[in-house]
Amino acid sequence: MTRYAPAALTGLAAALFEAGGMEPAKAAIVAEVLVEGDLMGHDTHGLALLPQYLDGLASGDMLGQGEPEVLAGTPVAETWDGRKLPGPWLVRLAGDLASARAATFGLAAVAIRRCHHIGCLAAYLPRVVARGQIMQVWSSDPATASVAPWGGTRRVITPNPLAAGWPGGEAGAAPVMIDVSMSITTNGMTARRRAEGTSFPFDALLDAAGQPTADPNAFFTDPAGTLLPLGGMAAGHKGFGLGLLVEALTSGLAGAGRAEAPGGWGANVFVLVIDPARFGGTAGFLREAGWMEAAVHANPPIPGGPAPRLPGERAWQRRTEAMAEGVALHPSIPPQLAARAGAAGIAMPDPLVA
Repeated sequence: MTRYAPAALTGLAAALFEAGGMEPAKAAIVAEVLVEGDLMGHDTHGLALLPQYLDGLASGDMLGQGEPEVLAGTPVAETWDGRKLPGPWLVRLAGDLASARAATFGLAAVAIRRCHHIGCLAAYLPRVVARGQIMQVWSSDPATASVAPWGGTRRVITPNPLAAGWPGGEAGAAPVMIDVSMSITTNGMTARRRAEGTSFPFDALLDAAGQPTADPNAFFTDPAGTLLPLGGMAAGHKGFGLGLLVEALTSGLAGAGRAEAPGGWGANVFVLVIDPARFGGTAGFLREAGWMEAAVHANPPIPGGPAPRLPGERAWQRRTEAMAEGVALHPSIPPQLAARAGAAGIAMPDPLVA
C-alpha cells in the first residue's frame, strides 16, 4: 500500500470539506477523525468515507454550518438535536463536554439525535483516554437497517457499534480500546468485498431465505439478505440482544429514531465519559488495569498461535507506525481522493518515498 504523511492527508481532507461548504473549524475536526481511523487500520471508516461526506454536503443531507440544538440538560446529561451536522464534529464536541463535566461529577453523558455519519468510533477514544478517563461511544442509524432479529429474515437494526477505551496500567502504556459492531461484519466491509469479488472466510450473512452464507452478494439481492448478529449461527441471539441495547441507548435516550421513519444517512449517538478519580481513585484503577495487562500478556498462547494481547493493542501499534512511517491507505482510496482533489482544484499530496 502507498503511504502518505498523516498531516498532508488531514490538510487535504480539511481543504476538500471547506471547499464543499463546511466551516473551517468543523472541517479540521472531521478531517482529523477520518485520518485517525486510517491511522488505526480501520480503513473502511477513515478517508474511504470522504466522497460520501462530500456528496452529503452537496445534496444538503449533511449540514456544514451551525450548532446543535440542546433539547434537555442537567449537570451530567444533555440531549442534542444534531440537525444533520457533521457527525465527527458533533461526537468530538460531545466527548469534550462530557469529559469536562465528568472531571467534576464523576461521569457525564450526551445523547444526540440526527447526527450525520460519525466514522470510526475508536477514533474518538485516544483524546479522552489521554486525560485518564474512560470513554464509551454507542451508535445506530435509524434511517436504515441491515441486521434481522434472531430467527428472522428481514432487516430491523444496523450493526450498532460500541467503542470503549480506558488508560493502560503503566505510564506510556497503550490504551485499551474496543470497537466492535453487534453484527459479525459491517455494511462497508460487505460492500468492499462485493466490489473486490471476494467472499468472507466464514459465514457472515444470511441470504434472503435465512440461510448462512459467506457471499457478500447475498446482501444486495431483492429481497435482500442480512448481516448475521455477533455470535453467528451458534450464539447470534446474544449479538442481537446487544444490538437492541445500543438502540435503547441511542435512539431511545435521544427520544427519536426508527419510529419516526427518518431519511438520509446518519446516526443517533450516546457518548458517556467516566472519571476514575471520582470513584475508587486513579491509582486504584491503574493498578487493576496494570494487573490485567500483565495477566493477559503472561497467558500461554495457543500452540503455534500469536501471544495474547489486549483489545486495541494492534490498532495502537499500527497508529504508532503510521505516525512515524506514513499512513498506508487501502488501494481503493487514493484514486478517490485524487478525483475529488482534482475536481476542487486542490493539489493531491505526493506519496512518501519508501
